[in-house]
Amino acid sequence: MNAYEKIAKILRTDKDYILDIEKRFAAVTGKSSMMEAIVQENEELMKDRLLRLGVSSSADAKEIYDALISKIESDDRQIFQAFGSPNFKLVGDCQRIGDVARRIINPPKGFFLKLDKAREFLLKEPPKKVMEFLGYDSVDKMLEKEDLLEVYSALRFIEGSEWLNGVFFKQYETLTPEDFEEREVQVKALGEKWGAESEKFVSKKKHNISHLKELGVVFIIPALLGISGELLRMFVLVMHYLYEVPFYSRIFKHIMEERITFTANFTSLLRGDVTERHFPDSDRSLWLVVQRYLAKDDENDWRLFVPHINPEALHWLKAEDSLSKVGLTLDGLGKDLEFWRELGWVGDYFRDEMGHNILVSFNLVDTVMSLVKQREMVKYLYHHQEAMWNQIFSVYFGREDMEKRAVEYLLQGYFEV
Repeated sequence: MNAYEKIAKILRTDKDYILDIEKRFAAVTGKSSMMEAIVQENEELMKDRLLRLGVSSSADAKEIYDALISKIESDDRQIFQAFGSPNFKLVGDCQRIGDVARRIINPPKGFFLKLDKAREFLLKEPPKKVMEFLGYDSVDKMLEKEDLLEVYSALRFIEGSEWLNGVFFKQYETLTPEDFEEREVQVKALGEKWGAESEKFVSKKKHNISHLKELGVVFIIPALLGISGELLRMFVLVMHYLYEVPFYSRIFKHIMEERITFTANFTSLLRGDVTERHFPDSDRSLWLVVQRYLAKDDENDWRLFVPHINPEALHWLKAEDSLSKVGLTLDGLGKDLEFWRELGWVGDYFRDEMGHNILVSFNLVDTVMSLVKQREMVKYLYHHQEAMWNQIFSVYFGREDMEKRAVEYLLQGYFEV
């Protein structure tokens, strides 16, 4: 199997796409044989990591998968001890986890919705379920005693999506550039009182971390899922959001230059819109910018099989790189977490016990989520496949150029090379 066929098989796409990309990108950049280079590096990284795990390169899929799962569990235990055995139901312990992640990444200031404007929206459209839960009969009284950003975070898991999208978020359609200001990105552990009310949200999401792009907040819900690898999953997800929030802030600042289209563009970003257009053949290489993990909703979505870059996979790449630096911040951690660096796009087919070829992802997030699903060999693979599309683009143009294009063309939904 040649390089084109191997990459196409991993991506479940047509090998002609891969051939066309190499021809066009080689003509533009002067770089040749890059698909072979990707396959070679993929094999070298797998060989290195299997050696570290003490697993033969001729091992079957389950042995490799189990070794990766065991590595996650081992790393999680080390982080858990380094953090002093935190209790995930306690605000202080959750806040400490968030603070360490923020200190490692040190995100830049961003442009976010003014807090006075956020209060105004609550006054105009009172969140009745949140108020009832907290025991208030007016928004004024609630905001006198409650943290504004905690209330906004609670909207996501207490108020229903029908009211949020159909009523509350409709107010965002009135926003102008003047309603934004430069502020620090915050990581906030919510009060323990929200624990019971957030259970459905946490159960559905399989994690207790989320974010508010428009307000520059990453929030942690104190909750114990009782899942192996829980702290590692929490920690890397907080770091992921600490890259995602500033990324969107850059786009907020960019769209402020066009007042007429600002509101429509801003609400589109919050919805996570992705182009639905089919494009005709062209002599140039056309790439979509896909800002969501479409495979979560439909693993056969047509946009997954055509050339595209995915900012989400870029945020994960940065988070995994930052994870390797945790040992420099927390006592008791060596360089073990460096294992996960540069593995986001790495993986290949290995034989299972029945002799079938099974795709094994070395991607940290896929492995963690597979562990969350309690060792089901169904496995998560979409983080790895999206990272592979990014890798193809970046070996020609670099990651900095890829991120720049993601910022510039995300709203348009595509670009040509």
